[in-house]
Amino acid sequence: MNRLSWPRWMPIDPYVLLLLGTVGIAALLPARDTAADVASGASTAAIAFLFFLYGARLSTREAVDGLRHWRLHVTVLVCTFVIFPVLGLAARGLVPVLLTHPLYQGLLFLTLVPSTIQSSIAFTSIARGNVPAAICAGSFSSLIGIVLTPLLAAALLGSNGGGFSADSIVKIVLQLLVPFVAGQLLRRWIGEFIARHKRVLGLVDRGSILLVVYTAFSEGMVRGIWHQVSAVRLAGLLAVEAVLLAVMLVLTWYGAKALGFGRGDRIAIQFAGSKKSLASGLPMASVLFGAHASLAVLPLMLFHQMQLMVCAVIAKRRAHDPEAQEDPVPPPAAAAESRSAVGTGTSGR
Repeated sequence: MNRLSWPRWMPIDPYVLLLLGTVGIAALLPARDTAADVASGASTAAIAFLFFLYGARLSTREAVDGLRHWRLHVTVLVCTFVIFPVLGLAARGLVPVLLTHPLYQGLLFLTLVPSTIQSSIAFTSIARGNVPAAICAGSFSSLIGIVLTPLLAAALLGSNGGGFSADSIVKIVLQLLVPFVAGQLLRRWIGEFIARHKRVLGLVDRGSILLVVYTAFSEGMVRGIWHQVSAVRLAGLLAVEAVLLAVMLVLTWYGAKALGFGRGDRIAIQFAGSKKSLASGLPMASVLFGAHASLAVLPLMLFHQMQLMVCAVIAKRRAHDPEAQEDPVPPPAAAAESRSAVGTGTSGR
């Protein structure tokens, strides 16, 4: 919680600083030739292991129990995989006025990524919302996104997705889906071990994602694709993402009210339905976009930090609403327990 509230006026996720530092290292010392082959192989293995851990951590029993609140979960899924992509497609009209085509492809991919888990839980807890609902909503979104995000990418990005092709389906199955299913099947035997070593495995999670980022941006530097991005284009991208986040925050809050949800559920819907997962999106982009992954993940990295900053402010204000004082404080133990069960150990979730 302290990480999300420092500094008070502009919370900066330290992990995002590590990601930016990794980008800087890739810019100064990109992997080339044999080193690039080694980094690529290590990145592929890291992605597979990452999704194996995702599967091993997901509590199937808890997810099934959460189905009783199906209206809330369907609402979050619609926001994540329907409304977000529709807005992404609408942004096509901004090319080439504000966005280049590669940046637009990255923005569209951002809208297809599943929601977060840990940050949704944290913000919902701070705002005194329905924490168990946020836990299940984030878990369902991540689980469904493993299959749905690549399918949506195939339909909406197609052969113009920076190297995405039918062969990527095989890569998705082998690098993402198979390790995830294996983790679920082995959870019965390794679940306790993972729970005991969750901090160490959390570092493995983060290190794996840093490796993915280094490999993607190194390849981008070697190919010279960063010459396609100017300061003006980056400013345009930030402006578009700010509008996208604002629209989703408004829709999730007032839309949930129109659907008859109570305050606690509306908070969970707003935080789970308006955010995108960096931890899930980065490995997927590496598999889907290949050599073009560096530009594809840039919009997601920027949106991730933006959503943390804005949602931290909103969560604090929600906690001081008159209605919040009448509601019981959500049990933090439930959130902590579920993070160890379904989280990834990264703030990007």
